[in-house]
Amino acid sequence: MTAMYQSATPPSRPAVNAGRLWAGGAATAVVAALIAIVGILVGRGLFDVDVLAPKGAGVWGDASTGWYALGAALLSLAATGLMHLLLLFTPRPMLFFGWVMTLATITAMLAPFITEKDLGSRLFTAGLNFILGVAIGSLVAGSAHAAGRATPVTPAPRPYR
Repeated sequence: MTAMYQSATPPSRPAVNAGRLWAGGAATAVVAALIAIVGILVGRGLFDVDVLAPKGAGVWGDASTGWYALGAALLSLAATGLMHLLLLFTPRPMLFFGWVMTLATITAMLAPFITEKDLGSRLFTAGLNFILGVAIGSLVAGSAHAAGRATPVTPAPRPYR
């Protein structure tokens, strides 16, 4: 009988620690930029392949290592912003984020294949984009998990009597 008189308010959402989320997003941006730099150095230095058509007009134009790294960092911050919005306003934020990141990663992997570059260059760039997508998605999701958890409160020390 008391169930009929309970409040009809929806359950509250867990609080999001925005500082922790965005700190994780900033760290993800640094990691993504470093992955891009290392990937390009490996591609050009070890395998002698062009990454993103650096000398011609590829999908993103005349891409240099710095611009590619900056783009990876900015996409990490954009993913963090998306995650923050999803945490605040959607019923299953991690599910939606997973779908968005999967589709964005697939798109980034397919983009090099509309260029006229050699197959090795296109495959290497697609692989680098895959690694970046997985890294950004997993690190931002991990930051979101940490930002949504309640931080344990340590009890105050007892005064001596």
